[in-house]
Amino acid sequence: MAGQRVGVGGGCCETGAVRAEVEKIIKIIRPAIQADEGDIDLVEVDEATGVVTVELHGACVTCPASTQTLKAGIERIMRDRVPGVTEVVEVNALGMSEAFVSL
Repeated sequence: MAGQRVGVGGGCCETGAVRAEVEKIIKIIRPAIQADEGDIDLVEVDEATGVVTVELHGACVTCPASTQTLKAGIERIMRDRVPGVTEVVEVNALGMSEAFVSL
């Protein structure tokens, strides 16, 4: 599998391979988030849907730009570098998803 990009839902890759790739990307972007007094933790990777769930900490919790950082920054990077990632969503400190809900 050397040089091959891992994807979601293709069945060609070991279980957890996508999670490992997502963890690598989080390690790369974490210093930039920490520089602004925040942090990020990986909560879950749904390999069937490609949805990555993260939890933001520190200054990110109250920052009005955190949604923009999540979507235009973190999600864009994940989608570019980990094939099959479709979305990055946040859970808050109470464990509730910050994803939009349609009624």
